[in-house]
Amino acid sequence: MTLTGSGSAYDPPADPAPRRSTAPVPARVHQYGPPRRLDRPVALVTGASSGIGAATARRFAMDGWHVLLSGRDRRRLEQTASGTSAVVLPADLAAPEGPRLLAQSALHATGRIDVLVAGAGMGWAGSFAAMPHTDIDRVLTLDLNATLHLVREVLPSMIAAGRGRVVLLGSVAGCVGLREEAVYSAAKAGLAAFAEALRQELRGTGVGVTFVVPGAVDTAFRTRRGRSPDGTRTGLLSPGCVAGTIREAVRQNRDEAYVPTWLAVPGRVRGLAPGLYRRLLNRFG
Repeated sequence: MTLTGSGSAYDPPADPAPRRSTAPVPARVHQYGPPRRLDRPVALVTGASSGIGAATARRFAMDGWHVLLSGRDRRRLEQTASGTSAVVLPADLAAPEGPRLLAQSALHATGRIDVLVAGAGMGWAGSFAAMPHTDIDRVLTLDLNATLHLVREVLPSMIAAGRGRVVLLGSVAGCVGLREEAVYSAAKAGLAAFAEALRQELRGTGVGVTFVVPGAVDTAFRTRRGRSPDGTRTGLLSPGCVAGTIREAVRQNRDEAYVPTWLAVPGRVRGLAPGLYRRLLNRFG
């Protein structure tokens, strides 16, 4: 696994007296396992009800982090939290106030957020000309807009603390553009540009940005986005593999991580030789 970027290992130091938020007490916040220890670093993971988000949350919890789990499905969040000290914070990030309310609840629960893993997302596959306008809006809202708004809500507390890391989950679709996934590709490309721009803005603040680009992952997301299962899982990544990459990227303060590492190649070919890239794409899909 090849990761790019620079920086020393990132495991935030203990904060014996974390600041408390003045946000209103969130409704029905549930904690599982032993009483939480706020001397541990805190990770907020969205999309934690299944797939990559759930695997990432478990990985951070296994490493001793205090984990805040967010998603729309409370029952699945509780399953992810089972056996850990995680706090469940159900939220609909596509709702107008969703990102703000989640950030308030998270900061009220722990007083700080050391790492935000923005894993919530959805997809849609099919002809763009036939894509309903409502679905265009839904994909862009959840995959791009909601993520930006959530980062905007969480970032001030990280900057004030002088430490933190934002992890954004991209896709190879955003690097090269995939036919019949035009809007999803656009949303993920937007996240890639946002990650780069934000990283430059945050230089010198102690807050970093990691952009993770996985290939095809064996999750229910593949079915929900509109593509029928092809009957084989050969070559698919496991959610745990991606979660492990995310954890190591955070530990080492990496700027980018591709899973598998060769996924960095198509985007570079596209940038250096767009004509060749398109000929290869037309031939091999």
